[in-house]
Amino acid sequence: MRATVIHGPGDIRVEDRPDPRVEAPGDAVVRVVRSCVCGSDLWPYRGVRETTAPHPIGHEFIGIVEEIGSGVTGVRVGDFVIAPFTHSDGTCVHCANGITTSCVNFGVWGGKSTDGSALDGAQGEYVRVPFADGTLVAVPEQPDATLYPHLLTLADVLGTGHHAARSGNVREGSTVVVVGDGAVGLSAVLASARLGAERIIAMSRHGDRQDLARRFGATDVVAERGKDGIAAVEELLGGIGADSVLECVGTKESMRQALGATRPGGSLGFVGVPAGEPELPMPYLFSRNLRVAGGIAPVRPYIDELLPDVLSGAIAPGLVFDLTLPLEQVADAYSAMDERRAIKVLLDPGA
Repeated sequence: MRATVIHGPGDIRVEDRPDPRVEAPGDAVVRVVRSCVCGSDLWPYRGVRETTAPHPIGHEFIGIVEEIGSGVTGVRVGDFVIAPFTHSDGTCVHCANGITTSCVNFGVWGGKSTDGSALDGAQGEYVRVPFADGTLVAVPEQPDATLYPHLLTLADVLGTGHHAARSGNVREGSTVVVVGDGAVGLSAVLASARLGAERIIAMSRHGDRQDLARRFGATDVVAERGKDGIAAVEELLGGIGADSVLECVGTKESMRQALGATRPGGSLGFVGVPAGEPELPMPYLFSRNLRVAGGIAPVRPYIDELLPDVLSGAIAPGLVFDLTLPLEQVADAYSAMDERRAIKVLLDPGA
């Protein structure tokens, strides 16, 4: 099969790799229909995270089940499935508590499982899925291709934006600030609107992203950063900051921005993959009674909640994809996102 491999900073290649096969009774092999590039994929691409050896990359995909192991009962050959960005067994205590990203049998596509076995990357033609019953979600009917982008967001960015909103205690009537205008930040805007937030401020400097944020439900946009950005938020909200602030970047600067925009007694939900070691100033949290929660999003259980709204057309999260490329042009996809010429790039292995 053809699959994407990262060799080092700025070095993304599509290479021939062995076709995956069922290796354990709980495995499934999925033919990838669509995948994409994530903002977190840019950290190794930019050299922020070290690539010690070439390896497959990509962790978001939807596709069709081609083969199943003897122990798989939850999906069948021919099912159209959504794959969360991590696999999980669905039976351990952490899965039972809804934190599938802490599963005792956890693994991320393009990385390794807890048993040390290597996993296929999502930016390829096929993926072997361990623990298929706990991981894959079958779409009730074969979807039309027009739904593919929207369904693909359920593999990561929509669920991650939703996790930010849940962690940040977004409720009906809330005031919300979203720090970050990438696909996750825009999804957090959409998730906040879905949960009934009354006022949603998107922090963005880019016209195309500002427009999409408004389409997703943002009532205001703030382009300023740092102290000026915090002052602009406070001016919009009567001088007190927001009930909920959603941090969707993962840097020191974005965390400072998020904390400064949160009102005393407010909540901060963070889902930005940490880069540059963002810190929490405990005296500041203590003095302002701030609640901080978040982390790697347990996307698998969120799919069950969000899928009906995607299928019905109540929400259209796939609008975050503003560029579609064939798999063979994946290097162009990375450069487009790195240079902010695209919000999020959809990859078509069959093109």
